[in-house]
Amino acid sequence: MPTEKSAGAVLFRIENGKILYLMLHKKKSLHYNESWDFPKGNVEEKETEEKTVKREVQEETGIIDLSLISSFKEIITFFYMREKEKVFKIVNFFLCKTDQKDVKISREHDTFKWCTYEEASNLISYKDSKEVLRKANNFLNRRSKIETFTGGNKI
Repeated sequence: MPTEKSAGAVLFRIENGKILYLMLHKKKSLHYNESWDFPKGNVEEKETEEKTVKREVQEETGIIDLSLISSFKEIITFFYMREKEKVFKIVNFFLCKTDQKDVKISREHDTFKWCTYEEASNLISYKDSKEVLRKANNFLNRRSKIETFTGGNKI
């Protein structure tokens, strides 16, 4: 059984003291169901997961100002069918902060939205992604009570 490995970003920014998450919308097509989800994509040969996150975020959103929060990583796994063959998929999600508000989505998506946690939770299409969002939000809320959140490691 083939295995695919992907990496994605729970991308957020702070505006007026609120945490806002970036959600991307993809219309239904021959290969995809309609969905709201995070920027993500397949890890290319000889590429680290962190490099994949940076590349995918830049390709899908135009955002280049990105700091990875190294103490947060969530992994989801699932199976899907590709041309009558079952594929095992592993997706590593990283928490990433940006100060860049402007988004230039790729042809892969048709719209985007910066959302509060509640809005993002209502939009998000996949149960596993919703759980990743919940964990990321809890992580940020716990951390912000201890110290002012300033960012992470630039990638």
